[in-house]
Amino acid sequence: MKTYYIFSNGVLRRKENTIVFETTGGEKKFIPVENIEQIFVFGEVDFNNKFLNFIGQNNICLHIFNYYGWYSGTFYPRETNISGDLIISQASYYIDYEKRINLAKKFVEGAIHNIKRNLQKRDGFKNEENQITEYENQIKYAKNINQLMSIEAHVRKLYYDCFEKLTGWNFEERTIQPPKNPLNALISFGNSLVYSVVLKEIYLTPLSPFISFLHEPSERRYSLSLDVSEIFKPVLSDRLILKLIDLKMIKEENFVKEMGGTYLNEEGRKIFVEEFDKQLETTILHRKLRKKVKYKTLIKLELYKIVKHILGEKEYQPLKVWW
Repeated sequence: MKTYYIFSNGVLRRKENTIVFETTGGEKKFIPVENIEQIFVFGEVDFNNKFLNFIGQNNICLHIFNYYGWYSGTFYPRETNISGDLIISQASYYIDYEKRINLAKKFVEGAIHNIKRNLQKRDGFKNEENQITEYENQIKYAKNINQLMSIEAHVRKLYYDCFEKLTGWNFEERTIQPPKNPLNALISFGNSLVYSVVLKEIYLTPLSPFISFLHEPSERRYSLSLDVSEIFKPVLSDRLILKLIDLKMIKEENFVKEMGGTYLNEEGRKIFVEEFDKQLETTILHRKLRKKVKYKTLIKLELYKIVKHILGEKEYQPLKVWW
């Protein structure tokens, strides 16, 4: 199963029992439907109901990004792994504030550990590590979601302030809509990819993507993906950004300034997604399973740990990277 990334302009359509992408120049690419895991669309691409019905029947998520590489939304097929009992339990965890905040704390705990681990792998950030540890110790005392979000926000500010020293690139501050400089553009683009991949993995489980615990369900339609993405952004996106800059694979010439913001150009997005895809397929030795698993499998394992927690089978412990 492969993830397909489409950068060219054209048309996606169904042809019998396969998918065809035809560029505006007339070039055709046939994609066997059984070979598709998910599709990312970055170009200006047209498709119709017949195509959407077809990929829906084949359980394929379609992620749409706009001209600037900004995440627009996901075509999320009808769920096929629905469990009424799990949905009721998941909703009850949101309604029961004590259960909700205890689970929300786990997401923040995992995210902060993985952030700190990224700094521990580099020299010269001992002071920042100590400050992050102080915030980390405050998690258990948080009495509401706002306090938890505040702890994480302070840690991310400390963390992102290190990026200028880590990369030699100007950062200033975290800006999102729009990102004001190349580092912010990379962070936003990488986070969107992580969010999309996590959402696809949620689709393959009986979890509802609409019921979240750290983020409010009203914040974004698929808010559970926001929760789980917090754990994986430092691992899948931030590490990749530092690697691309360290190896000079991404340069400042790979960005454009338009509409008051800074964005990756098409070449830059292609470089990023190619390395992102390679990373998802990379394997690491899983300590508990005692076998090698792909990075994308770590997301699936994380989700099923949440399932077991909600069903009362085993308390959830977030992924805390050691490598």
